[in-house]
Amino acid sequence: MNKIYFITGSQDLYGEETLRQAASDSKEMAAFLSGKLCGIAEVCFEPVVTTSAEAEKVCVEASADSDCIGVIMWMHTFSPAKMWIRALKALKKPMLHLHTQYNEKLPYDSIDMDFMNLNQSAHGDREFGFICTRLGVKREVVAGYYKHEDVIARIRSFAQAAAAVNFGRTMKVAMLGNNMRDVAVTDGDRVESEIRYGWNVNYYGIGDVVSIIEKLTDDEINAKLAEYSEKYTMATDDAAAVREQAKYEVALEKFIKQENIGAFTDTFQDLHGLKQLPGIAAQNLMAKGIGFGPEGDYKTAALGAVLFKMAEGREGATGFMEDYTYDLTSGSELELAAHMLEVSPVFAASKPEIQVHPLGIGGKEPPARLVFDGISGEGIAVSMIDMGNRFRLVCADITLVKQPQPMPKLPVARLMWKLKPDFATGAAAWIYAGGAHHAVVSTALTKDDIRLFAKMTDTELVIIDDKTDLNTFEQQLEMIDVLAGLKK
Repeated sequence: MNKIYFITGSQDLYGEETLRQAASDSKEMAAFLSGKLCGIAEVCFEPVVTTSAEAEKVCVEASADSDCIGVIMWMHTFSPAKMWIRALKALKKPMLHLHTQYNEKLPYDSIDMDFMNLNQSAHGDREFGFICTRLGVKREVVAGYYKHEDVIARIRSFAQAAAAVNFGRTMKVAMLGNNMRDVAVTDGDRVESEIRYGWNVNYYGIGDVVSIIEKLTDDEINAKLAEYSEKYTMATDDAAAVREQAKYEVALEKFIKQENIGAFTDTFQDLHGLKQLPGIAAQNLMAKGIGFGPEGDYKTAALGAVLFKMAEGREGATGFMEDYTYDLTSGSELELAAHMLEVSPVFAASKPEIQVHPLGIGGKEPPARLVFDGISGEGIAVSMIDMGNRFRLVCADITLVKQPQPMPKLPVARLMWKLKPDFATGAAAWIYAGGAHHAVVSTALTKDDIRLFAKMTDTELVIIDDKTDLNTFEQQLEMIDVLAGLKK
């Protein structure tokens, strides 16, 4: 079970009675928040911290606890910040600094100095905030009464992001083949990926999957075909092509389970032993939360798995997508996003069809794939790129829309969306930032969720939204580059 340590700061100046009350209040608050984070993490009360040694001890324990995904810090009383220096330098888990009080309202008719000494987070948290800033500690600050719904929602978002980051720390990513030849943006530093995010990215030969395919039974394949018949509309007479995809999905599921894989890639340039490029197989695996990136794009695959984890329990869809082409009608510009096969059915606006069509690249047989029109709603598109000396996340607010007209001859699933604040600004900003043509699209998450992930992993983030101005955006990018150079 995931745990979040609830750590309360105080000192020994106020006497045992005040410390006992601080502990009682903190224990009650931790239990309340634990109930609100049910399904994500248990909030665990820790003894009230009054000394530097106690602070360091609890932060070391949190950092060493494999079940701990983060900590909540709160200064119930005043807590001198120098006692937190060693603790904060030792802390290796995401931190939420909760600026709140046990009491919602002031007891105007009875307030005295005993009350003031106990309930002084107003300046205790400021003291703690200073030392965090002085030490450069990345943290999320949430201010407000802990029982208010807006505060609870922000704490839940923190917990979900922390759980996703923790998931990524031990995630294995399989590259079935390598990157598409001569493509730059899908490549990346796999060593640095593991240092920063924990993603263990390794090459596997496609033969590892082929050997599993060769051992499948008819019963296993037929069971998968029965699943297809139940979930999708069969819109092809090519039963052999569909059966081939069923083999791939069963085999990939076995491979993923066998190797404990959280995300994978493939490439149409390395399909030795396969008759088709995996279509339905990749699509269905994405729908089950397995990250995927085509053409060896491990960054998008891993990011997709992590963001899918972050979105658990929320309404909406999350999955891989690719920028493909535009409708540039003046004032009504739209982007058509798709891929040659691999679009997750979580984005389907209606029951997907199984179709078989030729694929112009790769030199293989026509693959079976799911074809559908995409959902509508507010969403984000997130791209991770390798800038050479650091990773950058580009996050753009988008509005997914219903396609204006049918596309009867387009043999792939698709989404359509509007860029913000407008096409010219949004597209130019994405290109200035170096955003890739591959992205993770989500209607379950927001830019604030991506901001949390970036903060927890110390990843550079640029955001494109309604407020984006190109002049300011370019200046921001230049300043980021300067700061990155200074850090290096």
